[in-house]
Amino acid sequence: MRLPPHASRAQRVGYALYLLFCGLVLLFLVAPLIAIVPLAFNEGSFLTYPLSGVSTRWFEAFFASATWQLSIRNTFVVGVCAAALATVLGTMAALGLARAPFPGSRLLMALILSPMVVPLVITALGMFFLFSRLGLTNSLLGLILAHTALGVPFVVITVSATLQGFDTNLPRAAASLGAGPILAFRRVTLPVIAPGVTVGALFAFATSFDEVVVAIFLVGPAQRTLPRQMFSGIRENLDPTIAAAASFMMLISVLLLLAVELLRRRSARMRGLG
Repeated sequence: MRLPPHASRAQRVGYALYLLFCGLVLLFLVAPLIAIVPLAFNEGSFLTYPLSGVSTRWFEAFFASATWQLSIRNTFVVGVCAAALATVLGTMAALGLARAPFPGSRLLMALILSPMVVPLVITALGMFFLFSRLGLTNSLLGLILAHTALGVPFVVITVSATLQGFDTNLPRAAASLGAGPILAFRRVTLPVIAPGVTVGALFAFATSFDEVVVAIFLVGPAQRTLPRQMFSGIRENLDPTIAAAASFMMLISVLLLLAVELLRRRSARMRGLG
């Protein structure tokens, strides 16, 4: 929202109040997150203000601990694998629903998006009963499959939004020139929908990265992810290492948001050039 070049004084005052209100709302939302970061640099052994000193000892303890290293590794293994599977499945689902509408397609779309609507604890409980029968509890494979199901809706939404402006004549033109379905998808369709696919993959990774409820139900001590380990640490041994882990997760989240914003601007630039 921008003011016109010749805005009146009342409009300028209203705009300033609008920016002030937005700033206060933003501060209200991020203040609890910002308050955690200084505690990670506290020299003392308690999560309290004022700080007794400044030190990086808790970050050193976080990255040197075998338990935390295992949880970081599990988090990235599960996140990358779940995001890759969710991207493939979500892209295929979005293409199928967009290209060939059929009776019941809206119901199918609702079922695909249901993990975003159903309370997560209910989803986790259902997955626990199913995976326990299949022998997939206490395993990274089970957690990867569970996080894949949670990430697919985000890929479907972003790819479907990209397909709204997609010219279906392009694959037909490629087919008329002798390209097979796979070649036409790889050389024609995929480059056009790539921003939506990439953003969906990032959202799927972010969903897996900070998910804790399903992890509580499905994994054991050897498969703990970073959020699961933080949850256990809060109950068992509360110290500023938790704040260091939270700061690390916030850094990764900020990097993901920056990547999404860069992709959004690149996509907008490409549409402008087109």
